[in-house]
Amino acid sequence: MLEDLGLARAPRDFPLDYPGAWPTTSGLLVGDRLLPLDDHVTYEDRTPVLAIGSNASPAQLRHKMAEFGIDSPVPMVKVRVTGVDVGVSAHVSRVGYVSASPVDSPGVVGELFVTWFDARQLAVVDASEVAFDRAWLTGPEFRFTSSDSGESLRGAYVYVNRYGVLRDGTGVPRRHPGERALLTELLAASPELRKLFGRTPEEFCARARADRELCERGTRLFREEGWVTVSGLERFVGSQQTGSPGTGSSLPPPLM
Repeated sequence: MLEDLGLARAPRDFPLDYPGAWPTTSGLLVGDRLLPLDDHVTYEDRTPVLAIGSNASPAQLRHKMAEFGIDSPVPMVKVRVTGVDVGVSAHVSRVGYVSASPVDSPGVVGELFVTWFDARQLAVVDASEVAFDRAWLTGPEFRFTSSDSGESLRGAYVYVNRYGVLRDGTGVPRRHPGERALLTELLAASPELRKLFGRTPEEFCARARADRELCERGTRLFREEGWVTVSGLERFVGSQQTGSPGTGSSLPPPLM
């Protein structure tokens, strides 16, 4: 059970937990349970999506699917990723946090999860990523290798933030350090941000939650402060954003 594994708290309910607790190994998410995954690394009838933030949190995925009555299993494969790092989205989510976003990082290697969605699951996740466009990453500059078997994937989708990402003091994309640390840094750096969202991460989350107008004002302020840059992955965003190739999604966004 997710509760027994310490994976039951969803960032949508506890925004300062963002990106939420991730599994330590590959697994099969089935409702409230995370089961051992068989030796499969690829699933021909499913779409591989690299989880950069809370989509690697089983509790968050469970909430997204449950909103639409979807209870089919989700394979979560732990992978070693080359060429992509975890940056910071240049927008404030109305769930109360500043989310993660992928950034182009040649040569950088890290461990993330690839989630394999069927068509209905993919439509739900696409609809939840209202500030993002889905892009296909493949080729020699990007590598996705199973942490368990060493088998390589041909490629994977990522969600690229259409607002851009936040940069660090040198002008390059900053890495997401976890929500509490991130909000502490951002609030300390901007008096205007403190006027909008308060002086502490707790105040920020409480004020941002479900206040669309305030979130939009915070998003504009990021750009006004000169904190925004490109992720470097925009060039991979094409016209096909939702569903598997040749399909589309008409689902309304989940309450994210």
